[in-house]
Amino acid sequence: MDGLKGWGAALIAAFQFLTRLPLPVNLHYDDALFRRSVVFYPVVGVVLGWLLVGIGQMLLLIGVPVLPAAALLLASWVILTGALHLDGLMDTADGILSHRSRERMLEIMKDSRVGAMGVVACVLVLLLKWSLLQELLKQGASPQLFLLPLATLWSRWFMVVAIARWPYARQEQGGGMGGMFRGIGWFTLAVQTGLAVLAACFTAEAAGFEASRAWATAALFGAVSGAAGLIMSRYLSSKLGGLTGDTYGAMNELLEAVLLLLLLWAIGS
Repeated sequence: MDGLKGWGAALIAAFQFLTRLPLPVNLHYDDALFRRSVVFYPVVGVVLGWLLVGIGQMLLLIGVPVLPAAALLLASWVILTGALHLDGLMDTADGILSHRSRERMLEIMKDSRVGAMGVVACVLVLLLKWSLLQELLKQGASPQLFLLPLATLWSRWFMVVAIARWPYARQEQGGGMGGMFRGIGWFTLAVQTGLAVLAACFTAEAAGFEASRAWATAALFGAVSGAAGLIMSRYLSSKLGGLTGDTYGAMNELLEAVLLLLLLWAIGS
């Protein structure tokens, strides 16, 4: 029973940390709970994605034109996540694009103030997502629109891969929220990958795909997320000597955009 309560607490912790969904449950947060909660990141991603599909369908149903509907859907996306990952994107852009030393980059990323590069990166990513959501909403209630959760699911899956497989850049400084996740091993990766695959296949089948095509679609999105995430992780790690909580968020934002592009390609193919 204690084990079940522990996993239940981890599930709630994942939603409380990654979203602003109202879950009024008081938890005792420690590093162990944070590490266990990452198992459910793909679950958070698929729930978030289905909420966005529902919001998009509602906006179209009440007659909101596509352009403002895409803006409202994107605003809902930001609100549901509390702009958590956008904050990481801005901090990462400020640090990496400063072209300073590794130590200075980490100092800039830790600064709560946002610089010009962070603002530019945020605006460009939001513009890209807005334009991609417009194209998705033009499809109306087509099956492809219901694949939107694959973007939010697989981007969060890779965050856990990055946490587990790359060193934490601030180890010697002992600071940063990302340090709470250190110590994630292969078992955690295997469990959360299994959950990601099952959730992705369920999503594809719910979109109307037959079983074989659902598995292929899930595998395609997972492979693209892994490949793009690998490139990002290697680049950021080469600059910083590892990854940080900010870079996890930045990669999530960028991977969501990449997977939305993949979704549009799938629609056109």
